[in-house]
Amino acid sequence: MPPLLDPDSVVSALRAAGCVFAEDEAELILSAARTPDEVTAMVDRRVSGLPLEHVLGWAEFHGLRVSVEPGVFVPRRRTEFLVDQAVALAGEVSLIVDLCCGSGAVGAALAAALGRPELHAADIDPAAVRCARRNVEPFGGVVHQGDLYGALPGTLRGRVDVLAANVPYVPTDEVGLLPAEARDHEPRTALDGGVDGLDILRRVAEEAPRWLAPGGSVLVETSEIQAPLAVETFARSGLIARLAVSDEWYANVVIGTRP
Repeated sequence: MPPLLDPDSVVSALRAAGCVFAEDEAELILSAARTPDEVTAMVDRRVSGLPLEHVLGWAEFHGLRVSVEPGVFVPRRRTEFLVDQAVALAGEVSLIVDLCCGSGAVGAALAAALGRPELHAADIDPAAVRCARRNVEPFGGVVHQGDLYGALPGTLRGRVDVLAANVPYVPTDEVGLLPAEARDHEPRTALDGGVDGLDILRRVAEEAPRWLAPGGSVLVETSEIQAPLAVETFARSGLIARLAVSDEWYANVVIGTRP
């Protein structure tokens, strides 16, 4: 492809590739690129199916520009509802944990909204850990690599005021039905939640009471179909469980509070 020199040619190339919001994407690419050759390279990557956020190197999330990179889960705008729910229920917050943190978007957004309390984040994926460090370290956050709670320092046990866990919740048999941007360019560990999509949620719920401070809460995003069982799972773990729903964002967040 020759260098793209004008907005109309960028829009045309993106539209031909099936980008629904070609005009908006073209504006973002043109504002990010420094040369015509860079515009062309970015359009080529987008046309090949790379998520726009990976092309740009960032995603907009809860008022922040969050760094992302190929191979890292792109934060979804609907997950802003989880952040809003955490902010709404939080009183005096001293300690936040972002499990399954991916890019660290949720932890960074919570830290920004809650006056920069102590922040820890964790993910099993080394690429996500590297990316998350860029996003949470400006807020004084620390990122750990490992499997769920096993990644966290033991000194956090019983002290966590807000525990956000944007766990994978797509049933294994449905991962193949996801849009190609997610299916082909995001880690399966960030998508696949097991047979019914709730495997990781169950593990988070089971151990949450041991990590939460009295009155602390854990928040997990799930689907509308999974929500009733997810609420029941939280309750069986000894948490006071409830469901928050946003019709606007088509988001469902299960909230469990330690008595």
